[in-house]
Amino acid sequence: MFGKIKFAAFLIAGTAGVVWFVNLPYPMIRRPVAQAVPILLLPSFMSMDHHYRGAIDALEQADQLISRATSSADIELGGEKVKIAKKHLDNLPVWFLGYYPQRYCSLFSCSWQFTLDEFEQARERVARLDAVVFQDQNALVPLNEAKNSLETAKQQYAQSQNTKDRETAIANWQIAIDKLDQISQQTLAGKTAQTQIIAYKRDFENAQVSSFITAAQEFDLEAQKIQPTNSQVAAELWQQAIYRLEKVPNENPQYVDAQKLIASYQVKQKTVIDPRSTTLIAAAKQYALAAAQAAQNPPHTVQRWEQIAALWKKAIQQLENIQVSEPSYVEAQKLIAQYQTNLGVIENRSQYESDGKEILDSANREIERLIATPPSNKNEAKAEIIKIMNQLSSVKSGTTSYNEAQRLLKLADNQVKKL
Repeated sequence: MFGKIKFAAFLIAGTAGVVWFVNLPYPMIRRPVAQAVPILLLPSFMSMDHHYRGAIDALEQADQLISRATSSADIELGGEKVKIAKKHLDNLPVWFLGYYPQRYCSLFSCSWQFTLDEFEQARERVARLDAVVFQDQNALVPLNEAKNSLETAKQQYAQSQNTKDRETAIANWQIAIDKLDQISQQTLAGKTAQTQIIAYKRDFENAQVSSFITAAQEFDLEAQKIQPTNSQVAAELWQQAIYRLEKVPNENPQYVDAQKLIASYQVKQKTVIDPRSTTLIAAAKQYALAAAQAAQNPPHTVQRWEQIAALWKKAIQQLENIQVSEPSYVEAQKLIAQYQTNLGVIENRSQYESDGKEILDSANREIERLIATPPSNKNEAKAEIIKIMNQLSSVKSGTTSYNEAQRLLKLADNQVKKL
């Protein structure tokens, strides 16, 4: 009995040894066995089926997790799935991929026909996903660093007590935003940064503009204190205030307020540096303002245009008193050029008004003459009327005579049609 058991055990061990031997991963052993007795390669077929299915499933899960990641946890889990897929692919006998186990698949309904090209594509897909995971995980480091730096800068800004501290906090805030902008948008971290950076930039701009205005106001207060004893330093402080206010963007809601402060500080600055020129420029601007207001709602009479022209001339005369050696000379020359242009426009309007009145008066006289002594010949009468119409057509629009000239033109035209 013992001998039979021993023989059976030996037989089983021998059979197992043969199965183990023929399933060794060597082509010279497996190839002839696959052709003659494929059933002995059942363990290899089962292993291939298992690792094939495992590789495909893990790759699909990894692709979904990585391509549609919404958090770092998705990236981390996707990375784990990539490692699992890689492990399964490593366990596939590459040399045996061309041998499709038809008998095994007819019994166990396997669904794979894995070729060498497909294997290589899977390898490339694993490498690509592995690289994506690596980039995403690396990109999380600068994202977290930038966000921490940004929060620190915001706290520094909120706690700052003076211009220097505020501007240091603003500079650090800008550096943090720049770091966020530099993160690759191909990564989850980059996409996350881009969705948040709009709000970050809006908060930053508001803080920056408030910092500019607050700093300018502080410089102004300091300049006013020091002006009686040191006008030069006071002027430099106002220049610092103006420099900061000029940085306020046009589209910012506080832009208009900043421009008003700039105008105020420029007046103060010029008053201490160049009081004489400042007074002359201020007087010139008053004359210019009066001229502009008087010119509103035209048409005007010749006498009104001449009064307006006189105001522009007075403004120019004030500016001409500023000497080349004075600091405001260049500004005065710019204003002179502008005011002379305005004066030229007014003089033209005055001339148009004068010419229009003269033409209208002449046309009225001709009309009265025709009415008093009408020509006996219709063609002669028609020619006289057309001559008057040509005169009336030369009256410029925007003059007090224009509407009356247009009325007479219409009447004359009707009269010509009747002849």
